[in-house]
Amino acid sequence: MEELTGKERNILRKAAHSLKPIVMIGKNGVTPEIRKALDAALNDHELMKIKYQDFKDDKKSLTTSLAESVGAAVISVIGNIAILYREPEED
Repeated sequence: MEELTGKERNILRKAAHSLKPIVMIGKNGVTPEIRKALDAALNDHELMKIKYQDFKDDKKSLTTSLAESVGAAVISVIGNIAILYREPEED
């Protein structure tokens, strides 16, 4: 995935403002099921939020790792919410 510009990140951050978190990271942490759910959510939505209910101290590194594993870009991590974006696949 190409690196996003600051302007593109700001547009995506504003677009994500009204979204509800789709994937929650809880006491079990990042499991293969979480990665599958994240990949499926990005296929459906392109832009999505992750909420950290646990592992809050590691959220930045976990978000980066998750994004890399599914080919997404980290738009921002604010509070316990992370925003990810992945361009739709060409048909």
